[in-house]
Amino acid sequence: MGRVDAETAEILAGIGPRLRALRRERALSLAAVADRTGLSVSTLSRLETGHRAPTLDLLIPLARVYRVALDAVVAAPATGDPRMHLQPHRHASGGVVVPLTGYPGRVQVFKHVLGPREPRLVTHDGHAWLYVLAGTLRLLLGAEEHLLGPGETAEFDPATPHWFGPAGATPVEILHLFGPHGDRAVARVTP
Repeated sequence: MGRVDAETAEILAGIGPRLRALRRERALSLAAVADRTGLSVSTLSRLETGHRAPTLDLLIPLARVYRVALDAVVAAPATGDPRMHLQPHRHASGGVVVPLTGYPGRVQVFKHVLGPREPRLVTHDGHAWLYVLAGTLRLLLGAEEHLLGPGETAEFDPATPHWFGPAGATPVEILHLFGPHGDRAVARVTP
């Protein structure tokens, strides 16, 4: 391989730690990822620690298992793309949140990836609407418990004591609409 410039070297150096963070966020062991990708535990470990060069034949199956776009693994520099560059962050109550909108004072949309965590009922103002993308969501609303699968939705007033997270040991991915002042998504067309 030819000489690598400083910016490229920095991008390559960031891939291993990013892969480790993605794996840990999903509560997966190296062995579990090895089973799902066909890559060896040794290769995965060396990739995460920077002792193995990240190549497409290694990154593509990992991106598939972690259900992220390849550019999220590589974190290539922006190239004048006019689309919104999403900024995932860890949420205080657990999981990773990706804001999909930026409308202050209006209904906000987030993609939320939640790993296993202990239920803790909370209340707050607003209006919440959840859509399950992958996994099984456990939703506690007051004394009621609901299990939702992919494609199912829930809408509720968060003034009701509530909690949501994965139903088991596997993370759950949801779209989360939240209206800060009780604002709701308005249904114009229904089946």
